[in-house]
Amino acid sequence: MDMKRVGRRVKAFRKLKGFTQIDFAKELDVPIALIGNIERGSKVASDDLINQIAEKLSVPREEITLENSDKQKTE
Repeated sequence: MDMKRVGRRVKAFRKLKGFTQIDFAKELDVPIALIGNIERGSKVASDDLINQIAEKLSVPREEITLENSDKQKTE
């Protein structure tokens, strides 16, 4: 999983939903620095956290991780 690409998608979806990093960190009950690090791709989010992020943003996990598009490219 390309964490820089995941981070860009988290940031884009977060902004679309109107969350600031501070608000989003509070919603997820994580440090704000963690959100910034994930969005920059300098921190790998756990599977559980990615699931929580997807749930809070009301998008399928695959929209954030692009897992299906990676599989389709190899098939």
